[in-house]
Amino acid sequence: MDLNLFRVFAVVYRERNLTRAAEQLFLSQSAVSHALSRMREQLDDPLFVREGHGVCPSPLANRLWPDIEQALLLFQQAMQRSTSFEASRDIKQLTIAMNDEIEPVFLPQIVQWFQQLVPHMQLSSVRIDRQTLRSDLSSGRIDLAIDIAQPSERGIAHQLLLRDEFVVLSHPDHPLAQAKLGAEARISHYMQAEHIAVSARRTGRAVEDFLFAKQGIDRKIKIRCQQYESAGRIVRNGPLLLTMPRSLAHQVAEHLDIQILPLPIAIEDLELHLYWDMDKNLEQQTVWFRQQLMALLNTQLDAQ
Repeated sequence: MDLNLFRVFAVVYRERNLTRAAEQLFLSQSAVSHALSRMREQLDDPLFVREGHGVCPSPLANRLWPDIEQALLLFQQAMQRSTSFEASRDIKQLTIAMNDEIEPVFLPQIVQWFQQLVPHMQLSSVRIDRQTLRSDLSSGRIDLAIDIAQPSERGIAHQLLLRDEFVVLSHPDHPLAQAKLGAEARISHYMQAEHIAVSARRTGRAVEDFLFAKQGIDRKIKIRCQQYESAGRIVRNGPLLLTMPRSLAHQVAEHLDIQILPLPIAIEDLELHLYWDMDKNLEQQTVWFRQQLMALLNTQLDAQ
């Protein structure tokens, strides 16, 4: 049997959709269908049957899957061991997906870090699309994604990149910034104030408002924008408050005359995760990218 057929089988099994499988394999849908037909003839089994807008594996396909998955992983490991990896020679490009809110803060640091390590590398930052994240990672359209903690689809690996508390940014003359306020007064000033919400989505709550909602708290949102950097400049010029993660706040407030204050109301910390294709879990390039991003983050946290 042609070993390439097992690769087709694996992608169809994970995606349960011939169109998405064809996109990830860089094949036409008819080529994928032809490959499955060859496997069906040799195994005398339908393997996949149509169900709704996709396909469903047969009982035999479900029995074959664990062994096929393990075999493909062993091939991948063998190829990794057969070649030496040298980042300065082998890394050509990196595409990271992230939200608009964090790009102005994270991207300059990422660019500076990787330019020191691999000066010739082409680096691209694109907007994350959670609906197509699985196929974007598997097809190689993106290498990694940075996003808040989300339930991940089958085939997506992830690890905690950052756990961060929320703080408040305010103008120095804002009542909340006064030094001798007690806890109750701080909460009162925070709740009476008007706020800026930062979200790349057109509608819906910002991430901190989801956490506030768990406690029945509803803030007065005066302005909604897409980036923390823009929100910080608004805070500099007026009485509005901006609630955001501490590590990002230091970057935003660095060149602005605004205060970083403790959040008067305790909410859960923000978690940012790094996401990648599980099939590339052992690829030396993917491992290296992950290691470097973790090293960059640790360096930035140590410096704060």
